[in-house]
Amino acid sequence: MAGGKSSGLIGKFATVGGATMASRVIGFVREAMMAGALGTGPVADVFYTCFRFPNLFRRLFAEGAFNIAFVPLFAKELEGHGGAGDKSQGGAGDIKSGEDQARAFARDVFAVLASWLIVLTVLAMLTMPFLVATIVAPGFKDTPEKFDLAVTMTRIMFPYLLCMSLVAMFSGILNSLRRYFLAAIVPVLLNIILVFILAAAIWFEWPEREVGIALAWGVLASGVVQLAALWMGIRREGMGFRLAMPKITAPVKRLLVLMGPGLLTGGVLQINLLVGTIIATAQDGANALLNYADRLNQLPLGVIGIAVGVVLLPELSRALKSGDAAEAQKLQNRSLEFALALTLPAAVGFIVIPDAIVSLLYERGAFDATATRNTAMALAAFASGLPAYVAIKVFQPVFFAREDMKTPFRLSVLMVVVNIAASLLMFPILGHVGIALATSISAWVNVIGLATIAWRRGEFRPTATTLRRLAGLLASAAIMGMLLWFLRDWLTGLDEIFFIRLAAVGGTILLGALIYFAAAFASGGLSKAEFAPLLRRFRKTQ
Repeated sequence: MAGGKSSGLIGKFATVGGATMASRVIGFVREAMMAGALGTGPVADVFYTCFRFPNLFRRLFAEGAFNIAFVPLFAKELEGHGGAGDKSQGGAGDIKSGEDQARAFARDVFAVLASWLIVLTVLAMLTMPFLVATIVAPGFKDTPEKFDLAVTMTRIMFPYLLCMSLVAMFSGILNSLRRYFLAAIVPVLLNIILVFILAAAIWFEWPEREVGIALAWGVLASGVVQLAALWMGIRREGMGFRLAMPKITAPVKRLLVLMGPGLLTGGVLQINLLVGTIIATAQDGANALLNYADRLNQLPLGVIGIAVGVVLLPELSRALKSGDAAEAQKLQNRSLEFALALTLPAAVGFIVIPDAIVSLLYERGAFDATATRNTAMALAAFASGLPAYVAIKVFQPVFFAREDMKTPFRLSVLMVVVNIAASLLMFPILGHVGIALATSISAWVNVIGLATIAWRRGEFRPTATTLRRLAGLLASAAIMGMLLWFLRDWLTGLDEIFFIRLAAVGGTILLGALIYFAAAFASGGLSKAEFAPLLRRFRKTQ
């Protein structure tokens, strides 16, 4: 493989996952403070509803369609269209040619992307009342105060899309250069800024509306800071460039063609969440409940799913561009094993003991026992699809790295249809829990389709070792699940003193993890040889 071996894949996952974990942990601090300050009241409902709107576009256009099209093409330019190879191979002239081509491609893409984003942002700001009434939160129209606050907060936050779209581009450049850490750590800035705002709001006892407005400005500020940090990062790697007049070159045209079907493919999770958001506005507090549950579900999905998606696509793209099909298969198999090894126990824990986890993290202040129970039910529903969503991060790059956007696009269309239909059917019966469950069902439909097509084409072949390991992981997760089921009634009857609950829930999770990993290593679900280098690296940091 040109530049990089599958044997180092776990270390790269750990780099991205560790940085993402830092952001998620501070994110939990933010959510706990938000729950205590605003609970599931109207301001929290408006903030989460409005924040999801620019986030939808960010993930749909930037992290979704743009990133999955940009990274393979940028990797192709780095490889000199397959001729330059890795820096350790070939001559200096070839390397310089590949880097120059990649820099020119990035400059042209930046000019087009920035121009388009400026136009989109201006149009959105001018038409925000219409967008809120029709797309963002149609359920708020009957409550003038919530509607007016939604318009104001969405206007403040929408330019965050412009910043974060360019952040996604700069992250793609760094990831293609195998500089993963900076792009993975900058999202922590959003949570740090919002934590400071919430701390000030709690200390000075700001009115709830002022807290919401301040949080909206904090979101925008974080986008500016993240963009500045990554701009300095790409300049250090010799990939800095100046803003030029936008022009549609042949590589840029190819990018736009690939982005078409990728708009839905890459952002299908966000489309599903937006559908749920719109439907949930019919139930007071539903979006806040779903957000609190999704925040917990996003921890393993973010740490594991993002790590796999961020690392696998550029690595797989460069392997295929250099013609190393065997290395590509190894990358896919190891990625699937790693993803499910950490996702399965998290999903089991969220399904079996959601009440204890939610109560520990959120139940204080305005967040009462009823909110805990409602959030826990949504968390269990989300978690039932967690392995599917992480597996999607493994299977989609199989197609994206080959510049095949149509297959994932068609399956994404099916996924959206299933999600909408299931949400509409289950919401009248299960309320907000039905929306979470519909999201999980649609994810399983998608991943089954991706795996089946990749198998039939011969683009993914699980080895006997991979199948044996997956069987061991499933058995280990089942053993852990039985232990947690036995302890769940004891956990729900604990004393309300926080430190008692912390010790009990934390101890139960630790015991479950120890049993799971012991069973996984004993059954061969996990390889001691592959995790040994990671353990040695961890010990060196102590």
